[in-house]
Amino acid sequence: MNSAKVIGTVVATRKDERLNGVRLMVIQPIDSAGNAKGSPIVAGDAAGSGVGEKVIYAKSKEGAFCLPNPEACCDAGITAIIDSMYTGY
Repeated sequence: MNSAKVIGTVVATRKDERLNGVRLMVIQPIDSAGNAKGSPIVAGDAAGSGVGEKVIYAKSKEGAFCLPNPEACCDAGITAIIDSMYTGY
């Protein structure tokens, strides 16, 4: 699992039926210090996150496991909203 910051939303008038009811969010992967890491990606949102929140997400096929239909064609899924993070290092 990885951490990211939600930076936007996606509006899709047509999408695969297995994604019906799933919000699509644009997330920016971040490191433990909160700095951007890599390029933004689109993720299905199972946690009800909003723009500006830090989240935990899963990539690859595991990204869809948290969605209402785990067979959805989704390469990333938001699984949790981060309240606080302590790295200890």
